[in-house]
Amino acid sequence: MDIRAQISMVFHLDKCIGCHTCSVACKNIWTDRKGMEYAWWNNVETKPGTGYPTLWEDQEKYHGGWKKSNGRLQLRSAGRAGTLGNLFFNPYLPTIDDYYEPWTYQYGELFNAPLGADQPTARPISLLTGESIDIKAGPNWDDDLGGSSIYAKNDPNLEQLSDTERAALNQLERLVFFYLPRICNHCLNPACAAACPAGAIYKRGEDGIVLLSQEKCRAWRMCISGCPYKKTYYNWGTGKSEKCILCFPRLESGQAPACFHACVGRIRYLGVLLYDAAGIDRVARASTEELVAAQRDLIKDPGDPKVQALARSNGISDQMLEAARNSPVYKFVKRWQIALPLHPEFRTLPMLFYVPPLLPVLAGINKEGNYEVAGTADGNPWPQLAALEQARVPLRYLASLFTAGNESAVQEVYRRLIAVRLAMRARNVKDVPANVLKQLLTQSGITPEEAAAISRLTATPTFEERFVIPPLAREQAIASWEDTFQHKQEAGFGFRQMPVRRF
Repeated sequence: MDIRAQISMVFHLDKCIGCHTCSVACKNIWTDRKGMEYAWWNNVETKPGTGYPTLWEDQEKYHGGWKKSNGRLQLRSAGRAGTLGNLFFNPYLPTIDDYYEPWTYQYGELFNAPLGADQPTARPISLLTGESIDIKAGPNWDDDLGGSSIYAKNDPNLEQLSDTERAALNQLERLVFFYLPRICNHCLNPACAAACPAGAIYKRGEDGIVLLSQEKCRAWRMCISGCPYKKTYYNWGTGKSEKCILCFPRLESGQAPACFHACVGRIRYLGVLLYDAAGIDRVARASTEELVAAQRDLIKDPGDPKVQALARSNGISDQMLEAARNSPVYKFVKRWQIALPLHPEFRTLPMLFYVPPLLPVLAGINKEGNYEVAGTADGNPWPQLAALEQARVPLRYLASLFTAGNESAVQEVYRRLIAVRLAMRARNVKDVPANVLKQLLTQSGITPEEAAAISRLTATPTFEERFVIPPLAREQAIASWEDTFQHKQEAGFGFRQMPVRRF
């Protein structure tokens, strides 16, 4: 095993209120500059919906991420020959219409208008051309439009749903939507890095953060088409590409990233995962139905003495190992197995995981005023808690988002989430029969103690429990580079170092 450390994240979607405070915090710090007006390193989407940029999940359109070809991984966008052919014309780039044309307002016409009979207005003008524009889109244009015929019905994840399941998501009286915050996933197998001909994108050796060198970038923009999540942006002002840096200057000083720190719903968790770098290729080539389990298997137990010894031999400090043992991400992803990667079928092995939304937990109500739940005669005292097969958010839709279509993997997560909720009801309201609770916990594979711990970390965690930030010890990591982390990875036209970058 080749044990490495990775700063990883979990977003708990049941807690996101869609306030966009995270997006504003990031914009104020990192992308409030000419050329980056349209760039949202952090954005919050409404699901079902088309997202930002429009239809970013549709890889038939954008050709992002990896695919398996004859048992080997290959970039969807192009191989080396295809990259050369597309250097001066890339057909898979999002256009400005897929994002939105950034604009401002002519406030001078409003504030400095002379007295007159007409009401002065501040007309919108393009930040690109300076001409008046008719605003047609924005970064969260489909916010809260979970049942709209334009946005929600064009969500690529609805493709496999039946007409009945589609109708359940779009009936006004039982409308369902939830929020999906997104940042760069800082993947273990980043397609953006492999797609870059200049080798400008790399993972830091000590913490796995994916960065883009402004010195090496030559604006080929292959990283934009290569990233299936569309989290690399072209700065038209500087002629360089940019991406989320996970606020590494804040992490190095012991602070949480800006979007994490500003989150009103406290949905975000950050910590260290230890993983076996030697298994990345095997996991990325796993069959579709095994992707989630294979990625979990790649993550190793930080309490295992063998793993600790291998980590130390790779230069991972005891302080980093201690942070890994206390990591909330490890608990959600590996120990409790209730957090899932977003679109694992892209095979980039994302290191941002999501606890899928349990809400709306209530079943639908039929014309007679009864809950639409089958099998309530078996002693279930809560018919309002829908059977998983009749959930108001179809499991097939959630499986398309988080498990590459593997519905059983989503069911396992939801059984645990429902069991935790009823365990807390049994403790606080005391109306859950002991035999029913025991059966639920047994079926979900968690203990009463684990249910209490999940509830505690979800509902009332402290700041230090949500963000376990290790001392990154940059000076030690740089000094040990020649001895420990010298390895090469094929990318672009040749071989690219994966260095610990000096800043």
